[in-house]
Amino acid sequence: MKFGLFYELQLPKPLDSDQWHEDDEFRIIQEALDQIEFADKLGFDYVFEVEHHFLEEYSHSTAPEVVLAAASQRTKNIRLGHGIIHMPPRVNHPARIAERIATLDLVSNGRVEFGTGEGASDMELRGFGTPRELKKEAWEEALRECVRMMTSVPYPGFEGNHFNMPERNVIPKPRQKPHPPIWVAAARRETVMVAGRLGIGVLGFAFETPEEANERIELYFELIRECRSPIGLAINPVVATVGNMMCAKTDEEAIAKGLSGAEFFGFSLARGAFGRQVSRPGREHIYREYREAASAAREGDAATESEPEDESARTLYRASRRGGFMGSPQFIRENLRRYEEAHLDAIIFVAQCGDRKHEDIMESLELFAKEVMPEFKERHPAHQRWREQQLSGVTFPINSSI
Repeated sequence: MKFGLFYELQLPKPLDSDQWHEDDEFRIIQEALDQIEFADKLGFDYVFEVEHHFLEEYSHSTAPEVVLAAASQRTKNIRLGHGIIHMPPRVNHPARIAERIATLDLVSNGRVEFGTGEGASDMELRGFGTPRELKKEAWEEALRECVRMMTSVPYPGFEGNHFNMPERNVIPKPRQKPHPPIWVAAARRETVMVAGRLGIGVLGFAFETPEEANERIELYFELIRECRSPIGLAINPVVATVGNMMCAKTDEEAIAKGLSGAEFFGFSLARGAFGRQVSRPGREHIYREYREAASAAREGDAATESEPEDESARTLYRASRRGGFMGSPQFIRENLRRYEEAHLDAIIFVAQCGDRKHEDIMESLELFAKEVMPEFKERHPAHQRWREQQLSGVTFPINSSI
């Protein structure tokens, strides 16, 4: 099993103000770069940076290619993943995506993971004029053509349902051949199936249990073996999932340092990032809403096992009960072993979220790397042998960093 970090660049507004302090956005980016550099030295395998737009407090990562390029100059080995790029052409033209991916691959000496997605929130889809009912179709059309742009000399041009482009030679070309490994964000079983049919990796966001992960992994590799028309010139047969992590010497210390951040992540995610709720730009205070909801949820939890009646408190109640990797090294180790037995390829940790302190995140990464990671690294060759068995008979070229 391999490990990585996942960045939204969350930035809650201060409770005493309706806007951020002057240096807050500068600070959160610099801290993230310090964390990524440290993770590289500790032996983490991946960092994935999201692309989101207009989702205040939840994600200030609007230009991941810039952050990843900066990270590439401060690291040596860690893979640099887009997690994910919004593929609909009204958000990003496929030619611009191909250019940015190739340039980042050259700048980083071939360390790019090409994560793709269609977008989920109405704040983003409406902001760029992308109809919700067409986003999946737009994703596949744009991705297919983006791959052709990275691998064709010249690109012959295209007339489609979502964009048109004349013949051009799209340059530069990526360092990894034929192209960097391709992924798709998958929050639903149906998307896992699409990934298998197209021969691309799964960056999962909704594997509730190791048992569910195992079921989807088995289905995915079955579809990989049946794949006849991959979307790329090489397949990337890999399944990873994203989970929240705070590692400390005791469970109690980890909860004290990490629970609020994990709760805010889940609350703000449900509040708008995955939903059809359009907020009031510049006038919301999601962190204040979270704190009020947290108080209501805990009062309700103390009195009854049923869900709170207040909608915001109910959202938090559900988010706080989702599984994660927050606890002592022993707690995290035992939880990870269950996913290892399910044959999960990688777990990508959300470490920076909500109001977590930078120094707590750095200590968590170091403790995890020293006391948890080594045994999983030692057993990874056995997992690779399992993968070889799953992929026996596959005739397409494989381009995967697992």
